[in-house]
Amino acid sequence: MTGLRSGQVADAAGVNLQTLRYYERRGLLAEPERSPGGHRLYPAETVTVLKVIKAAQRLGFTLDEVADLLAAGGHRHSGPDAGLRERATAKLAEVEARIADLRVIASTLRAAVAAGCDDLVECAAQPCCPIPFASR
Repeated sequence: MTGLRSGQVADAAGVNLQTLRYYERRGLLAEPERSPGGHRLYPAETVTVLKVIKAAQRLGFTLDEVADLLAAGGHRHSGPDAGLRERATAKLAEVEARIADLRVIASTLRAAVAAGCDDLVECAAQPCCPIPFASR
């Protein structure tokens, strides 16, 4: 029986043991084999899967989305076209929409700073207040 123990996998992937166990409970990682002494023994591929999970999270994918990507991905031998391109395109559109929203927020905050807004209640009463209060 060969494989990497939990600490080795966690260290190699740059995650902590709690993250490793959490991903296992969520089904992102396959249940590892056990040594005769009861220690978890992970295949070396687990390190790569963990790195993929963390990279996907940095790209904005939720853990549920990552689980879908992993389930459909080639690492489970289901074929090369598992919808990554479609999912990445959808995520890109979502990120670009958030960036557009953040640009509006940044512009509004710049205008509030430039207008000298120090008190939200006082500012809201002024017609020149740049903050878009819904009840105006």
